Amino acid sequence: MAGEDPTFGPDWNNLSVIHRNTLPPRSSFVNYSSPNDALTYDTSKSLAVCLSGTWKSHLANSPFKAPADFFNEDFDKSNWNDITVPSVWLIEGYEKPSYTNVTCIDYMQVPLDGNMTGSYVVKFPFPKDFSGYQLRLRFEGVDAAFHVWLNDHVNKDENILAVRVYQWTDLPPLIMESDQWWLSGIFRDVFLLAFPKEHIKDFTFQTLLDETYTNATLSLALLQSDKSTIVAQDEVSAKGCDTVTFSLEIPNPTKWTAEDPYLYHVILTAGSQVIAQRVGFRKVELKNGLILVNGKRAVFRGVNRDEHYPAKGRTVPLEFLRRDLILMKRFNINALRTSHQPNDPGFYDLADELGLWLIDEADLECHGFDTIHETALPPEEQAKSFEEKKAITYGRAGKRLSDNPEWEEAYFDRAKQLVHRDKNHASVIIWSLGNEAFYGRDFRAMYHWIKEIDPTRLVHYEGDVRAETTDCYSLMYPKIAEIQSFAEKWDGKKPLILCEFAHAMGNGPRSFKEYMDEFYKNPCLQGGFVWEWANHGLLTKNKDGDEYYGYGGDFEEPVHDYNFVMDGLVTSDHTPGPGLAEYKKAIEPVQLIEDSKNEITIINRFDVIPLNHVKCTYSIIGDEFTLAREDTHIPYTAPGHISKLSIPDFELPKPNTEFPIRGPATTAVAPPPAPSARITELPEAILEVNSEFCKWNFDCVLSRLTSWAKENVEILHTGPQLDFYRALTDNDYTVGASWKAKNIHLMKPFTRSVSWDTKGGVVSITCKQRIAPPVLEWAVDADITYTFTITGLSIAVSGVPHGQNLPSTSPRVGLTLALDSAFSDVEWFGRGPGESYKDRKLSQKFGTYKLPADGLMTDYEFPQENGNWTDTRWVKFAAGHGALTARVRTNGEGFDFAAGHYYTTDVDQATHPFELRQKRVEEVVVRLDADHHGLGSQSCGPPVLEQYALESKPFEFEVLLDYA
Repeated sequence: MAGEDPTFGPDWNNLSVIHRNTLPPRSSFVNYSSPNDALTYDTSKSLAVCLSGTWKSHLANSPFKAPADFFNEDFDKSNWNDITVPSVWLIEGYEKPSYTNVTCIDYMQVPLDGNMTGSYVVKFPFPKDFSGYQLRLRFEGVDAAFHVWLNDHVNKDENILAVRVYQWTDLPPLIMESDQWWLSGIFRDVFLLAFPKEHIKDFTFQTLLDETYTNATLSLALLQSDKSTIVAQDEVSAKGCDTVTFSLEIPNPTKWTAEDPYLYHVILTAGSQVIAQRVGFRKVELKNGLILVNGKRAVFRGVNRDEHYPAKGRTVPLEFLRRDLILMKRFNINALRTSHQPNDPGFYDLADELGLWLIDEADLECHGFDTIHETALPPEEQAKSFEEKKAITYGRAGKRLSDNPEWEEAYFDRAKQLVHRDKNHASVIIWSLGNEAFYGRDFRAMYHWIKEIDPTRLVHYEGDVRAETTDCYSLMYPKIAEIQSFAEKWDGKKPLILCEFAHAMGNGPRSFKEYMDEFYKNPCLQGGFVWEWANHGLLTKNKDGDEYYGYGGDFEEPVHDYNFVMDGLVTSDHTPGPGLAEYKKAIEPVQLIEDSKNEITIINRFDVIPLNHVKCTYSIIGDEFTLAREDTHIPYTAPGHISKLSIPDFELPKPNTEFPIRGPATTAVAPPPAPSARITELPEAILEVNSEFCKWNFDCVLSRLTSWAKENVEILHTGPQLDFYRALTDNDYTVGASWKAKNIHLMKPFTRSVSWDTKGGVVSITCKQRIAPPVLEWAVDADITYTFTITGLSIAVSGVPHGQNLPSTSPRVGLTLALDSAFSDVEWFGRGPGESYKDRKLSQKFGTYKLPADGLMTDYEFPQENGNWTDTRWVKFAAGHGALTARVRTNGEGFDFAAGHYYTTDVDQATHPFELRQKRVEEVVVRLDADHHGLGSQSCGPPVLEQYALESKPFEFEVLLDYA
């Protein structure tokens, strides 16, 4: 007797088995009994029964530990748990999630142990309306592979559906490693579908516009069963044929675009079968080297979107999805890439209705193999640049799968499932072969198959870096100079899109406008897709029961990519973040390009529609005033054209009001000096300064004010100190490491001398300081002069950085102080109402704003630098007994400030919001900065643009503080 245990070569560990006993892929549709029902597009009125709900389940640690005969009616499932379908095992409490991006989980051999296997059973009655129909089971989404059992003959009483789901197979994570949580289960709905015996199996619409993009031919190919009769406008006999193709001439239909998503309803009937399909007339082509839709160049102002719901992982409620797409439209987004897998079928109906250009992407990614080959490089090659190493390792990694004939069918299958399911959606204008899976023969085969099946759309794949087969060049996270170079050298054959750019991780990204300017200036640059739409935190709790959104490592997984999954324009619950506001401004379809007192010039940035549907309302904003809002007429303005709008004459209420707002630099006028002030030396090197209204104490050892009181009311908690550090952001990935290496965060002041003067009765104190880290022998030599006024003081600062280990840039330069807790109401004139930085500020308008100090914080899901306000003219901190006003005299157009209840060190050390909240202090911590380093997007992309970097060089500024 001989044998082998366990038996190898089961379906889930056999590359030659991709599907077994399944029907060919087809377009997504359900059948109805009448045209009226069909036109509702309501599946509850269709010949479809949703089997989702409460099922019985059992989870084993291995396929070989799963119950063998669980699908039998007499199998005892009394001790099984209930599970919700659809769901993922994590949400049901059965599994710990794992998040990886480039960290390749080494399952070249499918694991037997630790390969979670879920067994599901549900019972359902036979739908009485389904008698005489063929029945189909349709699973809209299962991760990662599954077997299905159903009792031999569906009966009229009770039926048993059994499903076994495998976490790991021979495919994932090898070609499904898509920068997401590994979450398994039946994560989308399950349907029982009814088809008449004579029926349409599949259909393909093509909307063929003539050369002038006026009239159209609606072409329809039908794959059908024997002896069916098809009716569409006229009756077409199709007896004895497998496939029928016919067309209808449509004179000048209204065209579908993302800006005007006009849809027609088409009804198909075959005997008792009724199908409704929305159809949009549009033509996509590569012409004269550009991507055109209906003859017009499209500029993709897009985002990448992974399917994720914080409470349920990959199971995304349709209303949550709808809310996402409506939010995108409200924020001027016109395009979306389904990174990196086909989305829920309902998503495409919504995209058709609301209007979005879609790049529909196959679930194919394996870029973790590059990490394996890069790690194996010898030291001399490890020292090469990223692009040099990429040239070596990508080819080697591609040989494993993408350039391997053994994987061709697996690659093909992803193209087939994608194209056949989504081919009838107007919103899908480009197919994407996958993401970060290198390049080779399998991708070339996918491209040619798609082009043969669907010549009406274009094909994208970033890994085809030379665009050998794909219809456009594609880049991820290029520098501005790189896309400028492409435009300068463009050969006129294929355009460039940025399938990922402006990595939206944490506090960022930045410089949207600079990219958009290039897209508008150079026709061959056809836009990009921000990475990405949303943070993917999973709702969880800490040990104290506080809810928070978890990321990699929060679930005790040994291998993870930390918080890299928190990289969206919206938070995990899909609340818009500051980055989305900035993107909305950069991609606004009506853009102001010039202004004067009585005239502004606008340009229409829409691709297709003129400006006959919007109105212009303007108001004049100044220091603590807003003139009445007025409307002005917008003339007809074609896409890409400009118009001039008139503004009637007006009088400014204050002579020192700024107009235009971005013109003059700030003027900071200090109160007059206090001629009767006096200075007294106290013990322990303390100087006391008294004026008619205020009293100050100055510590000569610390070179710092330690007290400022008016009528025995204390203003300060901690006196001003010259400071150069901010908490790091995710986008400080490289420069932040340099700052830490140079110990900027450890800098402290050392007093060299303190002197004072009372000339003319005006008291001033001058201190010389060396601000330096404890090591590395570099420093900033600073002179700081305090001049006391009747109700406040000015602090004049000058400094010179020097030393051979001097960092090339600094996070910021300014003063940090803390006010008494009573000063909790903050008002300012400058940009608002949200936070702003020098390279992310255009979305924040000038005005006078008021918020409590607690409201000035942006609560990033990974705590980091936040709550900065740039281009500020003045800021006021109010208490019940008075208010402290601060101004900073600089060489620029204003200053930066921040205020809140957290110290930089605490923000820097916290890794979750609940940790940071435990560090909240009562005093109001204030920053008054002459300059601040930009944000950049280097969490995955270029550093701060040169013009936004804060170089280490001599500086001077003056802070004016006045209490009244």
